[in-house]
Amino acid sequence: MSRKHRQFKGAEVSCCVKYFLFGFNIVFWLLGAAFLGIGLWAWAEKGVLSNLSSITDLGGFDPVWLFIVVGGVMFILGFAGCIGALRENTLLLKFFSVFLGLIFFLELTAGILAFVFKDWIKDQLNFFINNNVKAYRDDIDLQNLIDFAQEYWSCCGAHGPDDWNLNIYFNCTDRNPSRERCGVPFSCCIKDPAEDVINTQCGYDVRQHVELDRQRFIYTKGCVGQFEKWLQDNLIIVAGVFVGIALLQIFGICLAQNLVSDIRAVKANW
Repeated sequence: MSRKHRQFKGAEVSCCVKYFLFGFNIVFWLLGAAFLGIGLWAWAEKGVLSNLSSITDLGGFDPVWLFIVVGGVMFILGFAGCIGALRENTLLLKFFSVFLGLIFFLELTAGILAFVFKDWIKDQLNFFINNNVKAYRDDIDLQNLIDFAQEYWSCCGAHGPDDWNLNIYFNCTDRNPSRERCGVPFSCCIKDPAEDVINTQCGYDVRQHVELDRQRFIYTKGCVGQFEKWLQDNLIIVAGVFVGIALLQIFGICLAQNLVSDIRAVKANW
């Protein structure tokens, strides 16, 4: 239908709002497709797509889930927003705005609950990290995530290096035949600036030493405490990121509702 036919008694659909919303969503649609593609590719490499029951084999957190869930949500929302704006489909636009509003509400609720129940959140974080320590060798993506976190925050374990006793490869029991017994992953080691190649065996037997000797070779602070310190040091940046995401969501909702109102006004004057 041409723009000439849509105009009646001064009512018309704003082309600026329509195509801005379309462009706004096509970016998220493509990003969602990329995230989803990466997640499915990672699952295919692990053989999960050929054996879906293997999803439950991992005891810890599989980082691929993050790509699949985030990518899936972005893909669906981007699709609804793009097609809804382009075709002036009020049903898809309503779905887009309601779903985006629901996500915003859940984020706001999670933020409030996290502030109110800080101690409970801390306990859950400890539980989460310890579960992933147990499953460290079970999944390469989880292993890389833990190594990145320990290197980035200069930490080792949830509360300290002894948390690695929870892992069957690193625990210090006499019955443990692993060469990594009483050790820690290489990501716990204090890096030597002169070394160009990572020494993946630097954590072997290090927990057999006393505390003062350990400090020369590995990080002795836990990741929970280091993460809390990092949050305090970067509070403004973290808050700014969350506020920016919230404003983008509110902006998207307002654009969609504005376009729905324009479409209704045009239909009402037919």
